[in-house]
Amino acid sequence: MAKRSHAPKPTADLRHVEAFLEMLMAERAAAANTVAAYRRDILGFTAFLAKRGRESHGASADDVRAYLAASSRAGVNPRTAARRLSTLRQFHRFLAAEGVRPDDPTVSIDSPKRGRALPKIMGEAEVEALLDAAARREGPEGARIAVLLEVLYSTGLRVSELVGLPLAALGRDPRFMVVRGKGGKERMVPVGEKAEAALARWRAARGQFLRGGRESKWLFPSRGAGGHLTRQRFAQILKELALEAKLDPAKLSPHVLRHAFATHLLNRGADLRSVQRLLGHADISTTQIYTHVLDDRLKSLVQTHHPLARGLKPRRG
Repeated sequence: MAKRSHAPKPTADLRHVEAFLEMLMAERAAAANTVAAYRRDILGFTAFLAKRGRESHGASADDVRAYLAASSRAGVNPRTAARRLSTLRQFHRFLAAEGVRPDDPTVSIDSPKRGRALPKIMGEAEVEALLDAAARREGPEGARIAVLLEVLYSTGLRVSELVGLPLAALGRDPRFMVVRGKGGKERMVPVGEKAEAALARWRAARGQFLRGGRESKWLFPSRGAGGHLTRQRFAQILKELALEAKLDPAKLSPHVLRHAFATHLLNRGADLRSVQRLLGHADISTTQIYTHVLDDRLKSLVQTHHPLARGLKPRRG
């Protein structure tokens, strides 16, 4: 006679959470990291509700406000609180659409005010020092980190896009690569001359890195289980390079190099819309964090070229 399982049945809340996450993956092609973040945010809320003897299908606006207040008392910053509220809005809209509950309790709740956090940036000289440090590395490992840095600074790719590039991303024209970004959307990304040359050198050295005649579908293969370099390992290598370049490793990450790409483009006259497309941002509002760079450049233009700013009399026709 088969033994009866005593495993606890999933609660209604857990079933609703999993159904919502499945919808994100199926209908919105949400990335694994995004789904994991949504799961953490919603389970944090359902755990809070459980202490109040409630479940998400019966949560009220007061419950949501109490949760946000408790988060604030726990030291959660406004940006994180706003993200959590956004997650809860989407979750409760899903429950309402599925007929699980009649309304959305987050409708009347205002988002916490967020101060705009400016991105950490590197100067052009600092980036050059980092690239020089990478170029001094020898052997196949050195060739790989050198090309990774050149490509990242040349294209502004997200680190997940960079380390996960398939060999097929390089087509017939070496001046461009095809990148699959968030939501599975593909975009054509131009490659600068230095990165193009680094890619050519890497393709010649890639066989030595693989060893033993192995094949790999990844542009930057690894001997790890995933088959390609991980984001964590790349970030660790950057810290090591920072020390070699006499830079502060605490201020350096793959994302900081992405910020440097965007900032240096704007400093040299690129427009915000072009930078948006290169970064793969779906909405211009995401790119607008870099407007402080444009503001500084416009101020400089006025101070340098406007006749009144220079104490000159304007010409009259």
